[in-house]
Amino acid sequence: MADRSDVTLAFCWAHVRRRFYELAVSGPAPIASEALRRIGELYKIEDDIRGRSANERRAMRQDKSRAIVVDLEPWLREKLGLISQKTKLAEAIRYTLTRWEGLSRFLDDGRIEIDSNTVERSIRPIALNRKNALFAGSDGGAEHWAVIASLIETCKLNDVEPLGYLADVLSRILNGHPNSQIDDLLPWAYIPAPELKAVA
Repeated sequence: MADRSDVTLAFCWAHVRRRFYELAVSGPAPIASEALRRIGELYKIEDDIRGRSANERRAMRQDKSRAIVVDLEPWLREKLGLISQKTKLAEAIRYTLTRWEGLSRFLDDGRIEIDSNTVERSIRPIALNRKNALFAGSDGGAEHWAVIASLIETCKLNDVEPLGYLADVLSRILNGHPNSQIDDLLPWAYIPAPELKAVA
């Protein structure tokens, strides 16, 4: 399994956009409105490349999105220097700038989405059911519940049937699947056993 030090965060542009949107709709807010316009350009590009391969998405982002992102950072820093630091606008700009590396990560990897909306929609049933986790019995039980819930939702994102996946993977582990090859059993790399393919 991947070491946690190998994990890098990709931050969500929808969260950034929401902060500027709330300012822009509440009255005249030229800086927030301009930030929204620029972020909107990124989303137009994403609309055009949706459904394409990761390599195509990366190439289009390098060609079109990178310049928008590169120009946006110094512009935000300049505007932050011109406004009161106690305002909601300053808070929105600081929120964006402190996450800049993670926000820029989608440019270099076509597998990364510009926002986490797809994931958030898929985990909404779990979020609605989170009160049940209060009765997990212990911190360890809650952690196990979170791991299983994450695996199930990752299966759904990768078009893998969750129940069959869990049964097959647990069976393989019990039958001696090498620990050094555990990554092969993660939902995005999973290849069903031949007998499961035949049933499917």
